[in-house]
Amino acid sequence: MAAVQQRNVEAQTVAAQGEKGGSRFFFLIIVFMFWFSSYIYVPVLSPYVEHLGASYVMVGAVLGVYGLMQILFRLPIGIGSDVLNRRRPFIYLGLFASGASCLLFLAGADPGWALAARAVSGIAASAWVVYSVMFAGYFPKEETGRAMGMLQFTTVIAQLASMMISGYVAEHWGWNAPFIIGSVVAAAALLLAFRLPEQQQDKRENSIQIKDLAEVIKEPLLVKVSLLSVLAHCVLFITMFGYTPNQALAIGADKESLGWLTLAFMLPHAAATLYGSRWFGRLLGDQGTLLLGFAGSALFTLLIPSMPTLAALCATQVGNGFMQGLIFPLLLGKSVSGVAPFKRATAMGFYQAVYAIGMSGGPFVAGWMSSAYGLKGGFWLGGIAAVLAALLSWIWIREAGKSGGQAQRSERRLET
Repeated sequence: MAAVQQRNVEAQTVAAQGEKGGSRFFFLIIVFMFWFSSYIYVPVLSPYVEHLGASYVMVGAVLGVYGLMQILFRLPIGIGSDVLNRRRPFIYLGLFASGASCLLFLAGADPGWALAARAVSGIAASAWVVYSVMFAGYFPKEETGRAMGMLQFTTVIAQLASMMISGYVAEHWGWNAPFIIGSVVAAAALLLAFRLPEQQQDKRENSIQIKDLAEVIKEPLLVKVSLLSVLAHCVLFITMFGYTPNQALAIGADKESLGWLTLAFMLPHAAATLYGSRWFGRLLGDQGTLLLGFAGSALFTLLIPSMPTLAALCATQVGNGFMQGLIFPLLLGKSVSGVAPFKRATAMGFYQAVYAIGMSGGPFVAGWMSSAYGLKGGFWLGGIAAVLAALLSWIWIREAGKSGGQAQRSERRLET
């Protein structure tokens, strides 16, 4: 009798694991489609806005409003999800806003429409708070780092796939083609998302109060990784998701060639996202990996304006993609690693709202510097931001060496 009960328990455990694995895979499909619809036009966005007659300052405003909206919306969305104990409505919001932003780009040929459309896409990206937390909920707490690695890898693959075809479809079917494709993919993903089961926390853990929020946002590790993420996103949205395509066109590349630029950045970025931070984490520890990533990113960003050919520019993107890929999964996993499950959306909302400052301020200030000094001015800003982040990482290495010793290094390896 006992043996039969044991077999039943084992069968139920296997079934539960299989069901959870299926939910993970289905969720990752929706994540792929979400980011595909959001990024299919990114490589041609700044050239497109410039094509509409906008100055570099206006281009910077269009690029920067994406982050500004996330500063405003990410934390409220995270708090709302925790307070309501609901995830699905915010998943729907992200997909609906992503599709709506693509339609707004099609609404008119004035830069003002592009500004409004990019603002709505910022609202869509704000829902990523809940995507991140919901996927982490499919894993035990000790596997949060693995979950974030899988999520980040899927994000990178979606960005790669969409951005690779962006220049081609714009070259052959016109500027509007990426926006049309993006809206269709977002609509299809929304239909799939209606099949997602709701994910709720235990009722006794569900009550979050203002004092809980204050405790979350004062967590020292969360504050540190959020600050580093501001600088990391400043670099990313000045370079590959900002002005690097303009630099490619300025040295004679055509829109279709932007796919090679995207491939050069995203392939090593995906590899580093999935494996790099784990391998280098074992060798260098978390802070050492961050130091390497930021220092390398500073070097490759500062080299961008001096590259005379598309091939040379792509070489800088290979290095930059890999170095930045070391950084993001590590910071993302650390942002919620010490937070209780029923507070994770709040912590993630704080983290993502703070790093959106870099997404907004970086390209906006870079647009001003590019107007004053040419495109090289914006890349100087990105290089300075990466150097500052490397210095902060170096300071934390010294602090860890003084206070942590071998025990803390072993603990960090386990967390990674």
